[in-house]
Amino acid sequence: MTTLLTLTPSRRPDGVAQLTVVGEIDMSNTDALATAIETTEGPLVLDLTAVEYLDSAGLSVLFRHTDRIEIIATSLLAPVLEISGLADLTTVHGLDTP
Repeated sequence: MTTLLTLTPSRRPDGVAQLTVVGEIDMSNTDALATAIETTEGPLVLDLTAVEYLDSAGLSVLFRHTDRIEIIATSLLAPVLEISGLADLTTVHGLDTP
């Protein structure tokens, strides 16, 4: 069974592509995430503020695109983004814990 994941592409006011991700990212839906990232040209901002879960399969997709993505996340995802080393390879906003 595929875990519910909503992917909404848009453009930021500065013209940079943005992909807003809502739900849980796991091995059941990483193909959709990978396709959405790969079909967007140029730099891409991934808004993960509404992502409640991110597993290693999801991290693998993000690692493949660290050269062109910027991530917006919340402190909920901070441990996985920092411990995995992803936060060291790309710009991640919003990881400050309260």
